[in-house]
Amino acid sequence: MADKTVTPFLIFWHKFKRQKSALVAGIFILLLVLAAIFAPVIAPYDPYATDYSLAMMPPSKEHWAGTDVFGRDILSRILYGARISLAVGLSSVAIGAIVGVTLGLLSGFFGGFLDELIMRTSDVLFAFPGILLAIAVVAILGPGLVNVIFAVAIFSIPTFARIVRGNTLAIKESLYVRAARSMGASNSRIMFVHIMPGTLGGAIVYFTLRIGTSILTASSLSFLGLGAQPPTPEWGAMLAESRDYIGVADHLTIFPGIAIFLTVLAFNIFGDGLRAAFDPKIR
Repeated sequence: MADKTVTPFLIFWHKFKRQKSALVAGIFILLLVLAAIFAPVIAPYDPYATDYSLAMMPPSKEHWAGTDVFGRDILSRILYGARISLAVGLSSVAIGAIVGVTLGLLSGFFGGFLDELIMRTSDVLFAFPGILLAIAVVAILGPGLVNVIFAVAIFSIPTFARIVRGNTLAIKESLYVRAARSMGASNSRIMFVHIMPGTLGGAIVYFTLRIGTSILTASSLSFLGLGAQPPTPEWGAMLAESRDYIGVADHLTIFPGIAIFLTVLAFNIFGDGLRAAFDPKIR
């Protein structure tokens, strides 16, 4: 029997499946995405429906995670909150990746003044801690989820740019790129057809790792009152609404906190697994 054709995907999968913790994290992320998509179907209650007679009820058979200070079902709000957190995390990192990859390609390919301008601007952004930069951006633009997405995207751009720039510098001198140039290929074709695919491995790994960080940052901004506004069922906003009741009704903060912790942890572990699978030194 002929051996199976060895493809890059099979090599990747062979290395990735050995990362057991990453597989578990991937399954958790898949379940979380499905829960977010089908939240209207699986949520037991309307996340906005209030019932003051049930305010701060502890977990029970009717309300598995209890109710909040307005009598709203916490489990339902967490399920709907997954939609918001995942949407903010994915969209903000996607914007940062698109801009950062483009800038990294331009910087590494053309060099010179453009390279200096992009890299020095990146250095300025690197000088600020991510959460402080996000707070500054939201303070200028105003509170709200859309502004949070742009704020988180801005501090994702420099790292994407540096990763892609470094790979571009290595690839642009390769033999097949020189061959394409000698055949009259345009700069845009060389960049986006011949160079960019070879730079995306590191960017994909960072993309996955960055989602967890972005979700945590967005939740932090909502906790500070700069992100999602009540009564939006966002995890950070839920923590902010419940912080005055720590020690009185601890379930108000425990369940949203666990949701944030497990989601960020899963994306970080999954990203580490991808990094190991993409590493050519690991056989």
